Amino acid sequence: MTAYAIGHLRPETMNEEILHYMDVVQSTMDPFEGRFLVHGAQVEVMEGPFPGTIVVIAFPDIERARAWYASDAYQQILPQRTRHIAGEVILVEGVPSGYDAAATSARLRAAAGL
Repeated sequence: MTAYAIGHLRPETMNEEILHYMDVVQSTMDPFEGRFLVHGAQVEVMEGPFPGTIVVIAFPDIERARAWYASDAYQQILPQRTRHIAGEVILVEGVPSGYDAAATSARLRAAAGL
């Protein structure tokens, strides 16, 4: 099942460390088949406050997402981002093919006795 690394980032001032991080981050993802789905796009906020931007990286599965984040190559460049860009990063699995939100609602309703 596809998994995602999602970053809610609040960049400060652009500098050489951030640019170097951007130059090499793809090479840290390649061995784990990671690919950017969203990167550097303008965010259109529809509800609530949302400072910053978002990055979404897809991996074939959660194991490869975890392995990428923990890899020596990524850990080596990570401080170049975290020193200059505040934010949160999460790993999350997607839903399986054919997912039905109504079926999930029915299970939750039954479990809650509603």
